[in-house]
Amino acid sequence: MAVFSEEQRLQIFKDLIAIQSVNTDEEKVSVYLKNLFEKHGISATIIPVDENRTDLKAEIGTGNPVLGVSGHMDVVSPGDTSKWTSDPFTLTERDGKLYGRGAADMKSGLAAMVIAMIEIHDQGLLKKGRIRLMATMGEEVGELGSRTFADDGSMDDVDALIIGEPSGYRIAYAHKGSMDIRLTSTGKAAHSSMPEHGYNALDPLIDLLHDANHQFRATDKKSAMLGNLAFDTTIFKGGDQVNSIPAKAVADINVRTIPEFDNDVVDKQLDQLVKQQNANGAKIVKETYMSQPSVETTGDKKLIGLAQEIGKQYAEKDIPSGAIPAVTDASNMLRDKPKEFPFIIFGPGSNSVHQVDEFVDKQMYLNFVEIYQKLFTQYLN
Repeated sequence: MAVFSEEQRLQIFKDLIAIQSVNTDEEKVSVYLKNLFEKHGISATIIPVDENRTDLKAEIGTGNPVLGVSGHMDVVSPGDTSKWTSDPFTLTERDGKLYGRGAADMKSGLAAMVIAMIEIHDQGLLKKGRIRLMATMGEEVGELGSRTFADDGSMDDVDALIIGEPSGYRIAYAHKGSMDIRLTSTGKAAHSSMPEHGYNALDPLIDLLHDANHQFRATDKKSAMLGNLAFDTTIFKGGDQVNSIPAKAVADINVRTIPEFDNDVVDKQLDQLVKQQNANGAKIVKETYMSQPSVETTGDKKLIGLAQEIGKQYAEKDIPSGAIPAVTDASNMLRDKPKEFPFIIFGPGSNSVHQVDEFVDKQMYLNFVEIYQKLFTQYLN
């Protein structure tokens, strides 16, 4: 018999959506979850990471093995809320779908994991081992929360890891890496009628990005599982007015890396391009402000097979497995783990992630509470 009714399962999800943890304030989510766990006699620890930003760790069971489960507590900005059909921070049901910022990415997965753990605990379903929740801050920008768990030893004794990112009824066990890089070009301002009195900060930056596009996009390096490296300039700023030579220009680049063309290689090749421009009189500074490696496990047959078997009962179709392009906290949490380490990404979601009117299917969310209960206990028992 379930500990929580359907109405209560939905209320917990609704409460999480109402906490506006937009790249901040994960502490409020941590406090809510800690209080929820402790009502059921489960100890939970809030781990400070930055101002108003915390991780949360909770554990049930005793002994070994240890199953790690993880989800992030932050969400991206809803953007222009006037474009939403309903308030992005009020979980709203329409036509069997639940709408709200974080509905898919990934407060539905986080809520389902927490509820599953409490129900397993209260019903005494875990006969062997431990389930350790590691709820992270800052996954959307920087992944500092998962780095904290990797650094503090929380992953050292973990024997398998499940991340509840919004895969829907499919399973991933590999994903690309991600880098955020900023190039700042400094020139000298002048009137556009006398450009010889200045130095256009845009020119060398444009040349560098042109060369980089050719170098990174024309590579023959490819991953059989993850595909090609992706290199894109996503922000470009320079100049103040049309008749002035710009004294500063800035470009932000996002790179999605693969094991065959990893983060270190990207850094070195961009450093060389910067060096070439600076040798010709430019003043360009490169800053890599986020660098997460790709994850490519071999796909543990026991964990994947069990998840597929259980998931099929609810999806009423086969559950495929493979790789995804998006980056997760696994980049940090699987640090120093072998390629054979049992790991999957499996959680409720939709293709509306980061979009206006983000949603998750109501029944999928409710199904994942039960999927997690069965998956966690059967894997350990």
